[in-house]
Amino acid sequence: MKKNLTDPNKPAGRLARVPDFLPPPEKLVTPEENVKVTISLSKASVRFFKEEASKHHTKYQKMIRTLVDTYTAHYQHH
Repeated sequence: MKKNLTDPNKPAGRLARVPDFLPPPEKLVTPEENVKVTISLSKASVRFFKEEASKHHTKYQKMIRTLVDTYTAHYQHH
C-alpha cells in the first residue's frame, strides 16, 4: 500500500503572486545628522567598548555614540 506523503514545507494548493510592498534598501537607511568630533578617551574605556562591540557584532564607535545620545536624551529635559 502506497502512502501519499506531503511535505509541510512545500506550498499546497494554488499559488498566487503578491505585489512587492517592501521599500528598496536605500529607503531603509535613515540618515543621521552626525557631527564629527575628536575626543580623547582612556585606553581602558576604548578597550571595553571594542570588546563589547565585538561580542555584539557591532562597531564600538556606534556604541559610544548611543551611550552619549541616551545620556543626552535623559538629561536634555531636566
